[in-house]
Amino acid sequence: MARFKKAGLLCAITAAFCMIAGSAFAGPIWKFGDEDQGLLKLDYKGQFQLKNVDAGADDSTEFNFRRNRLALMGAYGQNFSLYLQTEYTEDNFDSASGTDTDKFQLLDAVMRFKLNDSANLWVGKFKYNLTRENLEACEMPLTLDRSTLIRAPFVSTRDKGVALWGNLFDNKFQYRVDAMNGADDSTDSNIRYSARAHVTLLDPEKGYGYKGTYLGKKQVLTIGAAYQFEDEVATDGMGDAVDYSAWTVDLFAEYPVEDVGTFTFSTAYVDYDMDDAYQAGDPEAGVIGYNGEKNGSYVKVGYLFPNLPLQLFARSENWSYAQTGDIYDQEIDWLGLGFNYYLRGQNLKLTVEYSQMEFDKELDDVDTLTAQLQLIF
Repeated sequence: MARFKKAGLLCAITAAFCMIAGSAFAGPIWKFGDEDQGLLKLDYKGQFQLKNVDAGADDSTEFNFRRNRLALMGAYGQNFSLYLQTEYTEDNFDSASGTDTDKFQLLDAVMRFKLNDSANLWVGKFKYNLTRENLEACEMPLTLDRSTLIRAPFVSTRDKGVALWGNLFDNKFQYRVDAMNGADDSTDSNIRYSARAHVTLLDPEKGYGYKGTYLGKKQVLTIGAAYQFEDEVATDGMGDAVDYSAWTVDLFAEYPVEDVGTFTFSTAYVDYDMDDAYQAGDPEAGVIGYNGEKNGSYVKVGYLFPNLPLQLFARSENWSYAQTGDIYDQEIDWLGLGFNYYLRGQNLKLTVEYSQMEFDKELDDVDTLTAQLQLIF
């Protein structure tokens, strides 16, 4: 009964969100320099949530900002641009760690040089090139958010370094290579290297980032793969060096059918390897845990109605962890169901999602019900 009451409260607040929501506009643009070659654009991206989390003995309902960002984009001429983005989040419940986090950070700071039509050089802090899930825009996903369980070890969603990437063969093939900080240790640190490529068989995905859905505006079939490694990323319980490597494969398809609707399908598998360091005594933090040695996969599906701005979605994940706390060989199954209602496309949308995370050993399941209003201004 309590769950039905919470669902009723969530629906009531969701309706209020829709009633008070205003218009979304493009951010201001300034021009400068000779012949107005220079451009600067400012925008805001916000995701405001009402979330209920039921983790067995703990049950909480609260409002929070999932994302709260200001971004400055600039360009001068045809071959140079920059992107600067800050973020403040508060009371952001992390279902993997079971804690709330408040944080203000410089999320992105990247200088972008276009060398020619098939080569771009990026320098600064930005997303590294491994999983498609991490490279999908946070404001344009299919489901409520990216997986909380897919993150690479010792880093967040971004890293500092340099990347070379571009498109070949009429934008059907894209390559990416990067060199990043990886595990950032002031006394002993190596560079982390990544290589990613994709082949897109229908409409091209030619940007650095991906989208979780194109809302029926493109016909997409993209197959991707990536590999990442860093030597001596940590030590195991015996004091021996641990090397890190990861690989992934992914597929994304979206196809609109006139008068029927738009169908979306996305899946990926990723494997993070730490030389089985968890088997040797007490390894360094980061080698084990939710962002340590693991492998897993996800499947996402969506359906967008043809004459209604409503999109239904579902996501299923399965992860195998080497060690979490004192538990070895932990299995986690995650299932989410929900919908997106697009008031002004991605600029103003409402998302409602129910998810359940099940643990194979010892821990209580975590049920989460979330309503989110997104505004890009």
